[in-house]
Amino acid sequence: MSSPASPPLSPARIRRLRTLARVRARLGRALLLLPLVGVVVVDVWLRGDRLATLRGKYIASYAAAMLESGLLWGLLLYAASRRRGGFRWVAATAFSLLAALSIGGQVYFHRQYATYLNLDATLFGASFRESIFSQFRADAAHFLVSVAPPFLTAMTLVWLGRRLVRPSRRRAPLSVAAVAAVFAAFLIPCSYRTVQASTPDVIYFHAVGGLLRELSGERTTAQIRPGLRTPLPVPALVPSSPLGAPPNVLFVLTESVRADVACSVYSPACAATPEVNALLPDRLPLTRMHSNSSTTAIELAVLWSGLEPTRSREELHSAPLLFEYAHAAGLDTAYWTSHHMMFANSRLWVQDLPTRFQCGATDLDPLADMDLGGDDFLLAERASREVDELREPFFAIAHFGNTHVPYWVDPDDAPFAPSLESKDPSDNEAYRNFYKNAVHRQDQAIAKLIRHVRSRPFGERTIIVFTSDHGEGFREHGQLGHTVSILEEEIHVPAFVDAPNGTLTAAQRSQLAAARDRVVFHTDLTPTLLDVMGLLDAPELAPFRASMVGSSLLRAAPAEPPTLALTNCSGVWGCALRNWGMMKGPLKLEAREWDRDWHCFDVVADPLEKTDLGPGACAELAARAEIVHGGHPGAR
Repeated sequence: MSSPASPPLSPARIRRLRTLARVRARLGRALLLLPLVGVVVVDVWLRGDRLATLRGKYIASYAAAMLESGLLWGLLLYAASRRRGGFRWVAATAFSLLAALSIGGQVYFHRQYATYLNLDATLFGASFRESIFSQFRADAAHFLVSVAPPFLTAMTLVWLGRRLVRPSRRRAPLSVAAVAAVFAAFLIPCSYRTVQASTPDVIYFHAVGGLLRELSGERTTAQIRPGLRTPLPVPALVPSSPLGAPPNVLFVLTESVRADVACSVYSPACAATPEVNALLPDRLPLTRMHSNSSTTAIELAVLWSGLEPTRSREELHSAPLLFEYAHAAGLDTAYWTSHHMMFANSRLWVQDLPTRFQCGATDLDPLADMDLGGDDFLLAERASREVDELREPFFAIAHFGNTHVPYWVDPDDAPFAPSLESKDPSDNEAYRNFYKNAVHRQDQAIAKLIRHVRSRPFGERTIIVFTSDHGEGFREHGQLGHTVSILEEEIHVPAFVDAPNGTLTAAQRSQLAAARDRVVFHTDLTPTLLDVMGLLDAPELAPFRASMVGSSLLRAAPAEPPTLALTNCSGVWGCALRNWGMMKGPLKLEAREWDRDWHCFDVVADPLEKTDLGPGACAELAARAEIVHGGHPGAR
């Protein structure tokens, strides 16, 4: 029995259906453009002021990125909008997850760094899996808050697409094109560095694509980077200073500055650092200060914890730092740096410091260069403003960074000539002058902060400590830059203490003066600073103090100098080129992976390390190196 025929549709009904079909088609086409609109709206919300300044080629670059973004999301949403077939679920999943990661992830990243995650950032955070999971553990709630809205929006768009777009089977090739668009997004280049004249999603896909290509090769120890710290709890500490209340401490730390460039000792003829030199004529110099490595991340761990760089990753990540000790004693704290916190995901290392004030490069300038960081003058201005708000006594670190390669030079104030950026060996001295001009510029920024501190009422109660994280090589032993060796050009650094009258006892000042020309190390600065804060003898500090290898420079020198490890291969930072050694007083044992034997130098008698005394002269150090390092770096 056949079913009765449906009654014919009236002309009015047909017109209404045709109108609805046209409206649905128009809405469907508009829906496919909606993801691009959303991307641009998010971008304008985050950095509209910077987008408004784009000109010329950058406008064209941004337009090209919009075209890429529109095609990618439009094709994916079109494929996800099909009403039948299993591929639509693959497309819907890809559309929603990629939207969450590329848009939500960039929102999250921009909130932290005032710039977008790009290829440079992912490559510098080379241990990508560890970095991502460490960051998620550290800040999962905020990350989810950022990625949830675009994920839910994407699923809503898919739901609407299946009601409005309704792709026909004749256009099935467009679904295949969606797959091609996803792969292309990871490969197509874009404007991603300083200007970032691209949409945030395009920058993200370019970054991840480049990282995946990088990680497809062999992993190396160079991919070891600082992670999230889990410091041991420090009990409440009570400062005990022979002068009553402990003084304030301003620890000025700089980057890559050699001992023979900055003036630790006051001199009317100081060339590269004349302003700080003139401001602090009565400072107490430490002319033979040495870092324990020539890598910033390693040396920060050493300087702030007092541990040797050869301690395990777990120990270096769990050791309390000077900030934790100061906070436990009720001191106000701050950490200002012009270094880029995206570099190797280093923000994880400092993000939980108990500081009242803290800033990094992108807080000073959202477009800060990865290597140079933010402008040191902006750092000086920020620290000058906020140091006034610290309660006394306080402990603060101002960490300047513009002397990191490629060096920030003021061409209108560059006294060292000839000066060239060329790294060609024939231009070595001109390149060294370029570096000195960067030190000269930074000196003015540091002087700006010191001048401000000394002009304030609390300035007369503030001890200023100065050093550099490490030095810089200019082919004295074939190498250029740092992290390549533990030779003097890379680890002999400037250092001084400027203590106004009444901030140290006569005995402390006398001991510090006696250390002027003694070989000392960054591992001595941690106990020295704890001593300044009146904490070194606190009973509660004894378990932590036991793991520190240095001695307070405010006290008598140890009867015998300690045997200390030097290395650029550590649990907080891996090395591409193995190099390490030992030091005891002026004797240094060192080697790099391409050396056949250990080298032995007396750095006081032979500061340029021209005369190798032979392994026999450092036999004790070589025996110790076998235990600490497991032998010669070229033996592995």
